[in-house]
Amino acid sequence: MTAAPAIERATEAAAQAAHKETLPTPVALERGRTATVVGILGLFGFLGIFGAVRARRSEAFDLAMSLKVQGRRSPFLDRVMAAASWLGFPPQSRVVPPAIIASLFALRFPVEAGFEALAWGTGLVSTVLKEIMKRPRPIAGEDLRVVAAPLGGSSFPSGHVITYVGTYGFLAYLAHTLIRPVAVRRTVVGALVALLALVGPSRIYQGHHWPTDVTASYMLGTSYVVALTALYRRVKGGRRRARRVDPRA
Repeated sequence: MTAAPAIERATEAAAQAAHKETLPTPVALERGRTATVVGILGLFGFLGIFGAVRARRSEAFDLAMSLKVQGRRSPFLDRVMAAASWLGFPPQSRVVPPAIIASLFALRFPVEAGFEALAWGTGLVSTVLKEIMKRPRPIAGEDLRVVAAPLGGSSFPSGHVITYVGTYGFLAYLAHTLIRPVAVRRTVVGALVALLALVGPSRIYQGHHWPTDVTASYMLGTSYVVALTALYRRVKGGRRRARRVDPRA
């Protein structure tokens, strides 16, 4: 019983500190207006790759690129690529995103928590597309290597990549638009962008996906995040206007 007030006070203090280090809503909204064209291009790119894979026109390219990526093997790269993929495997893939969402909510960012939950929804998009495509995964051969891992579903799209882009891409957007201290903002965004940049090559390097699986996932995931950020800006802008009408809100 005595611990509850202390926890409540600590949570309140953390929330106040977090809000002091975040930018005002108008500035945050202005920072997120530049990605619409990228999202549209990403969607068209995904559709183009989807059609090529469906028609089996990418097989020679996929094999050649996979062998090229895997040709640069080293113990150091083995560790880096394994680390890049680690968050996408269970149980951590089912623990880390909910923990991020819960943390945002606890720090009194309920809108951001809700949209981060929607961003995690790219995992569902991946599941649906895998059922539609049913593309076989790479099979280990004389030159092609496949690292043992708990894999599920078909190869197209890459669940790791599209889920990372949704979950950690939107989190990077929130960090970029909300965090006030420049050094902290750049560190957080840089770490998340590095994770996003590495996960795609890691899936090819480990032999779990074809290059077109990865590229299409980056494109579709980016389009999803762009659409989500547009909706987020609209919701945040609406809440800001509502506060102007009712100062007590």
